[in-house]
Amino acid sequence: MKLENLCKEQQQEKLALVTGASGGIGFAIAESLQKAGYTVHGIGRDFSGLAPSFQAISLDLRKKEERDSFLKSLRKKGKLSILVHSAGIAYYGLQENVEETKIREMTELNLEIPMILTQYFLRELKENRGHIIFISSVTALERNTYGAVYGAGKAGLLSFARSLFSEYRKSGLKVHSILPDMTDTKLYRNADFTVGDEGSYLLPEDVASAVEMLLTQREGVVLEEVLIRPQRFQVKKREGKNKV
Repeated sequence: MKLENLCKEQQQEKLALVTGASGGIGFAIAESLQKAGYTVHGIGRDFSGLAPSFQAISLDLRKKEERDSFLKSLRKKGKLSILVHSAGIAYYGLQENVEETKIREMTELNLEIPMILTQYFLRELKENRGHIIFISSVTALERNTYGAVYGAGKAGLLSFARSLFSEYRKSGLKVHSILPDMTDTKLYRNADFTVGDEGSYLLPEDVASAVEMLLTQREGVVLEEVLIRPQRFQVKKREGKNKV
């Protein structure tokens, strides 16, 4: 079933919240959900230069007071049906060179905040038999030389998602993890490498398509984990860029 048809069939407003929506994977998912008929609120730090079709909210999720104020206002608009955790940041390099502030930033944005937001909306998502979608990473399954903290955060996120599904599967809540391989986004802006030649990396739209696949399964079927890889794999050295 097409996602657009699913929304029409249910004949009611469906609210979705997408973090990391000011670019890359989050933006692609928010646009896809909005096109399909969901009322999408997308959180991001900077939407300048963009023209999103969804309701864009400029917000730093690490600022508790601003975050809590927005969450309360969103709750007044209805109950969520979909929560997508796409916000994330990465710093790369030997662990001995990764500053404490960067460790805390990665841990907070990649792991703590998804858990906090999930807890905030969990009861209403359970009542709606809704979907929680974690944009994890293949790094959750691998050793991550020069990216130990980032990989640890994604592994923690995957473990959290698995436990959450076990806790709430009887309620009808669907919990999913998407684990993309290297994708052409700004995630690598702090690295000394970037994506390789065309065809050796994923596009944000590939991950958005995976989200549509998750949402259009028949009731009673849950695609708990989806691993996405490009057919080929290649990275390029970025000249003049030092790790961390």
